[in-house]
Amino acid sequence: MIRIVIAEDQGMMLGALGSLLNMEEDMEVVGMAKNGEEAVALVNAHDPDICILDIEMPVKTGLDAAEMLRGKDCKIIILTTFARAGYFERARKAEVRGYLLKDSPIEELVSSIHAIMAGRRIYAPELVDIAYGDDDDTENPLTERESQVLGLVAEGKTTKEIAGELYLTPGTVRNYISTILDKLGVGNRIEAISRFKEKGWFK
Repeated sequence: MIRIVIAEDQGMMLGALGSLLNMEEDMEVVGMAKNGEEAVALVNAHDPDICILDIEMPVKTGLDAAEMLRGKDCKIIILTTFARAGYFERARKAEVRGYLLKDSPIEELVSSIHAIMAGRRIYAPELVDIAYGDDDDTENPLTERESQVLGLVAEGKTTKEIAGELYLTPGTVRNYISTILDKLGVGNRIEAISRFKEKGWFK
């Protein structure tokens, strides 16, 4: 019996996926999580053969969880609607065994699970194409100081707090943030953090 943990923050999707996999004769869903942190705890508690992770989840993302579970016997499958180069690169470095599109038919997921249990890696071709067709855009355009400023923004620090920590004036911090938004081609701080994360540029 292939024992499986699933992590997906959309309750309906989580329930449907669990039900469909439980209908397979040789599969049993032993745990269902709504975020990456819960997924790691369930894997540690149940020692499953497979852990299926959505990428975009609260608390810890699927990629965060995959990185934490790297080196365990549990084989990781990432399900995503996001065909982005930075995501694939992080998944590859975390040694995930499967990287599949979320809207693939259930039959494809089931056959991928069997193939992965047999020792293969299964990456959706369209995700790989995008990952390696985006080479000219995978360099971090920010300087080390700009990356540092954005990292502090991502931690929830205010302009004043960042200025105090980096020994800058608030005006200089605002100038840095304006430059960061321009370089990343985004309209606000939230989008900047999201783009930086999806590219895998946070250290």
